[in-house]
Amino acid sequence: MSDTRVPILMYHSVATAPNDATRALSVTPEAFAEHMTMIGDLGFTPVDAAELAARWRSGGPLPERPVLITFDDGYAGVHRHALPVLARHGFAATLFVSTGWIKGAYDTGGGLDTMLDWPQVRELAGRGVEIGGHSHTHPQLDQLDDATLRSELALCKEIVADELGTAPASFAYPYGYSSRRVRQAVREAGFAQALAVGNGLARRRQGPYALQRVTVRRGTGIEEFEQLLEGRSIARVFARDRALTKGYAVLRRARQVRRKAIRSRV
Repeated sequence: MSDTRVPILMYHSVATAPNDATRALSVTPEAFAEHMTMIGDLGFTPVDAAELAARWRSGGPLPERPVLITFDDGYAGVHRHALPVLARHGFAATLFVSTGWIKGAYDTGGGLDTMLDWPQVRELAGRGVEIGGHSHTHPQLDQLDDATLRSELALCKEIVADELGTAPASFAYPYGYSSRRVRQAVREAGFAQALAVGNGLARRRQGPYALQRVTVRRGTGIEEFEQLLEGRSIARVFARDRALTKGYAVLRRARQVRRKAIRSRV
């Protein structure tokens, strides 16, 4: 049981008519409903991020065929379209919010599409959806200096705690980017676990601050979705993504080196 591989599904927008900025990573309400029906039909048990990490941390048993349903950023369709489906099935889920993108007093105007407001986030929490942190302004955390990194994490946690009355325990890295320094900062900020991307199944040995997820997007057909749930052919499904990620990682490391060199000369 300790080596159980768990699919953690990463959704973003659930929308009928997403804009160009979110289209590729959105799913239609009909597709989302079909996905949830398949999860139930195949006998999976949805848990939230906090429960999975707590069970792995304690060595306790996992439920039958565990799966995580997660949403990033905080798009309005999670409340309008996803919540009724989750409620109908009685499924747990986790929403990671970028607090500067949620409509309200802290809104920085950076949201990519129609975003949730805080009353909607509170309703989601009240109906059993775990609310986690996703930074304040959704930057590439590993590109930030230490002070800005700590500020992004602390502000996100503080705002969620103020709005919901409970500090978030779980975190998801914007864009999936992290590093040893970022993971340590997330831990020091008081988050108990954090999710990356990786497009692979999560395992206990990944550690609580580097749990992998698989991306669900507009082009994910129902057969491919079943493969993600069952952990079949994931390497093939995401082969192109991994090749692009490796190339971009080289570019981002070069940018980091240049930034450090510039700072050292100042």
